[in-house]
Parts: sequence; structure tokens; C-alpha cells
Amino acid sequence: MSARLPDSAIAPLLNTEQALAQVSQAWDSDIVQRLKDYVEIPAKSPSFDANWAEAGLLEAVVRNTAQWIEAQRMAGLTLEVVRLPGRTPVLFFEVASTRSGAQPSDPTVLMYGHLDKQPEFSGWRADLGPWTPKYEDGRLYGRGSADDGYAAYAAIAAIQALKTQDVAHPRIVGLIETCEESGSYDLMPYIDVLRPRLGDVGLVVCLDSGAGNYDQLWLTNSLRGMASGVLQVEVLTEGVHSGDASGLVPSSFRIMRQVLDRLEDSASGRLLPASFHCEVPPERLAQARATAAILGEELYKRFPWAHYDCGGSSQFTLPTTTDPLQALLNRTWIPTLSVTGADGLPDLKNAGNVLRPYTAFKLSLRLPPLVDAAQAVQQLKTLLEDNAPYQAKVTFEGGGAATGWNAPDTAPWLEQALNAASLAHFGAPCGYIGQGGTIPLMNMLSLGFPKAQMMVCGVLGPKSNAHGPNEFLHVPYAKKLTAAVAQVIAAAP
Repeated sequence: MSARLPDSAIAPLLNTEQALAQVSQAWDSDIVQRLKDYVEIPAKSPSFDANWAEAGLLEAVVRNTAQWIEAQRMAGLTLEVVRLPGRTPVLFFEVASTRSGAQPSDPTVLMYGHLDKQPEFSGWRADLGPWTPKYEDGRLYGRGSADDGYAAYAAIAAIQALKTQDVAHPRIVGLIETCEESGSYDLMPYIDVLRPRLGDVGLVVCLDSGAGNYDQLWLTNSLRGMASGVLQVEVLTEGVHSGDASGLVPSSFRIMRQVLDRLEDSASGRLLPASFHCEVPPERLAQARATAAILGEELYKRFPWAHYDCGGSSQFTLPTTTDPLQALLNRTWIPTLSVTGADGLPDLKNAGNVLRPYTAFKLSLRLPPLVDAAQAVQQLKTLLEDNAPYQAKVTFEGGGAATGWNAPDTAPWLEQALNAASLAHFGAPCGYIGQGGTIPLMNMLSLGFPKAQMMVCGVLGPKSNAHGPNEFLHVPYAKKLTAAVAQVIAAAP
């Protein structure tokens, strides 16, 4: 008997022009409208909606997405909404392999996305809003469509492109969660339940990341981790007249500043504990240099810097660095602190002459990919609480920890497939970029499937402003990304 030829030698190759035309038509005729409907539903992640179960909004977006997938009547597809008691729902689908002689032990492609959203935030353009979708110049504005409501729709459209051309593909499973913006704390119990159905995962396609520009395909090669929590400084049991007490009662805000000085050099922004830093691997440094050469000053110019009129002249707030390489490393491999919320501070219009009893800050600490987040939270608690000035009551309550991720070495087949897909649909080779955000699932999957290749990509390019005001989905880029994903899946071993 002669050996069986590989599918790539006997199956039709993907016609890239036809694939792009098909997915573009699906986006224009159907997907954009479905995402408009999705934007209208304020399906906030559990961390931002304590009554999510009673509100039923996460259930609604899962149900709507599931109904749309089922309506596509894709050959070989089965779908289930999986629910565990007390946990956010997960949408799980399977598409049988169409390769000749396929075996249950063959590698599986796992496609990932999420449907939960960040809260509203302020500062939206007057004609825009988080829950009022607007399609303008190829951009769909509104909360969540780019992060990450589009993922399930793009995944199905990519598979449909393979089906239409009768291109053989491996077994594909989809995992769409509703807890990602809260740190994916519900996800591992579902993975444990679904593990027998996931199979031997050989390729993960994660559609929840970003892009350096809209001119080529981008592969995410690292993700920062995150340690968060609430730091509170309490000095009084109730507010008192500031004229009567100031000078004797220490300001809770001043103590807060002193405590944070243990963590951060306020002049430079550098985090002081050495354990929060790590060396940048040589391969990542080389890729960062190449990416910095491509993106240049766009790395820092893409943000909405404040503009000031100063007596006839104008100026902008300056970035921490204008060196492209350092700018890229600062947002991917350097730990940074952000204060993302505050309590104990009245609105300005209601602020009287009162020395406040306490100040509380929500801290968001972004960590390099190789730093353990759970240990960082414990170190934060010790560092911030010990030896409080004036014996004030200082407490730090950890709010979440997600260790970052450094991609495994890219296999030759995947590198070739990514470049081919990027050249076919963008006319430029694939770029490699680290992301400053966190996708907890990626570290979980790397630990659970250490041999799997990772195609981590997404539509969050310049000015898309995920989590902030005027968030948008760049639809032309999403179309090309959808077609590129189909091409990579067809090349998977």
C-alpha cells in the first residue's frame, strides 16, 4: 500500500480572493447588523455588574450569538450553551474535521473570544455612546464589538469560507466566555468540564488582541499580566471641618501619596520593587526592534493627547518617551501602575470645607509577561500595609491577579501561513507585537496545552480605544483578518 498523501496535496487550496469576497459579503449583509444589536445590550462583566445573573444581559448576548450560529446551518457543527451553577455562561461549538482519514487523536483548532463588556466610561463624543451603535466610515462605534463581540461571528465566517470552497480542515472547537473582562475567573472550571471535548489542541486562534496598524496581519507575541486591588487609607470615623482639624489630623490623601511612594517613583513612573521587573527575552527584543521600525512615532502619537492653548501658542502633553523601541517596551515588558478609580472624594460641586475621613484608590498594576501575578498581589499587600504613617488604618484588598504570557516559539508552518495570509490580504508580511493588555486564558492554555501553537490576533488597532470612550471596530480590517484566519486554519497540520 502506498502512503496516504497529505490533505494539502490532494485538497483544493483556498482561493484567497474568493474567501475575502465571501467574508466581506457576510460582514456587510449580516455581521455588522448583528454587532449593532450586540452593542445595544449593556452586558457588563460580573466585576462591573453584581446583579448580572438577575439582569440576564450576559445570557441575552450568549443566546443571540448562539441563535445566529445555528441559523448558519453549517455542515458538521454542533453548539451548546454550557452553564455551571453560579458561573457566567459559556458558548461551546464543535465543527467536525473534513480531512480524509481524520482520527479523534488528530490536533484540534481552538477558537476563542468573549462576549462580556467593560463599563460605560465617560467622555464619549456627543453623537456617540457606549450602548448606541453608529457605523461611520467603516468604523462601528460602541462598547464591546471590537472587544470582543465580533470574535464568534468572525470565527464562524472564517470556517464558512473553508466550507464554501470545500477546503479540508481539521476539527475545530469554539470557546466563547462571558467573564474575560473580570479576569476569566469562571473559565477554568469550564475548561475542566470541557477538556475531554477540546481534544489535543494543536492551534489556538484567539481573536481578542490588538494590531499595530491596519496595514498588515499582526501576531501577538506577549501579553502583560495584571494585579489589581483597592488601597484604602482611613484616619477618622467621620468627616470634620477642615479649618478646625487640618494641621492636627493628617490628610488621608497625603498618607495615600506616601504609601504609593513605596511602590512607584512618582517622578519617573518606575515601579520600585525589583521582583516586579524581568529581563526581556532576546527574541522578543529583536522582534520589538523590527516592529518599532515599522510603526515609528505612531506608537505614541496614536493616543488622544490633551491639547492646550498657552497664550497664543499650543502644546500637547508629552509621552514618557519618543523613542519607538522604548515606547514599545514600556507598554509590553515594563511594569506600570494606574489608578483607575477613587472613593471617598465627593463631586466637585458637593465638596465642602471638610477634611475627609478616608481615601480609597483602585490600583491596576500591569506586570511583565514573566512575573507571577498572584505573588505580586501578596507583595503589594505587605508593601502597602506595613508601618502605616501616623498609625493610620491602611488596607489593601486584592481584586484580581492574572499572570501574563510569552508566546511559545512559532513553528515553521505557522510562520509561513501567517506571512502568506498577510501578504494575500494586506500586501505586507505579518508583524509581531507585544500587547500591554491581559488575556488570562492564554496563560491557562499554554499551561494546559504546552505543545499548541498560538495565533493571538485581533482588531484593536490605533485609536480603537478599547475600554474607553469612542471605542470602535475597524470593519475593513476585521474582514481581512477573518479571511486570513481561514487561510491559516486551512494550513494547520
